[in-house]
Amino acid sequence: MGEQAAQPRRPGVGVGVVVTSAAHPGCVLLGKRKGALGAGTYQLPGGHLEFGESLAECAARETLEEAALPLRHVRFASAVNAACAAQRYHYVTVLMKGEAEPGAEPRNQEPDKNEGWEWVRWDEFPPADQLFWALRCLREQGYNPFTEELDHLKGYTGSHQLE
Repeated sequence: MGEQAAQPRRPGVGVGVVVTSAAHPGCVLLGKRKGALGAGTYQLPGGHLEFGESLAECAARETLEEAALPLRHVRFASAVNAACAAQRYHYVTVLMKGEAEPGAEPRNQEPDKNEGWEWVRWDEFPPADQLFWALRCLREQGYNPFTEELDHLKGYTGSHQLE
């Protein structure tokens, strides 16, 4: 009874936030990652879901913590299952959408993790290889943050194997 079998690794659960703003039509908020994993790639605000927290609460908290940006109208956008064996990375990320409060602009609250925040036109996005995995998968699904349609999920099998 003294020895226990090693627990198998399990995917992480994250929440990413597609932030839009009436002051920046057609744009979403992007940052550029720092650190060992995904350095130099563009990311959405987001992070780990805390125990007992709703998805909307997590989206609002993470965006406030990372970008000092209060959100309104937070709602479901998509979900992705991204795995990269070479990086020992596997996350299920729920993507939420939120609108910046009128008059609010982002401030980089985590300069050790992010180069800064900028509003980027959705139709003029960086190429896929410059996007961090959850955002890349979201784009590959065909998601459009400026409609309330969920057509991008039709036929989604829940698997993105990345290199």
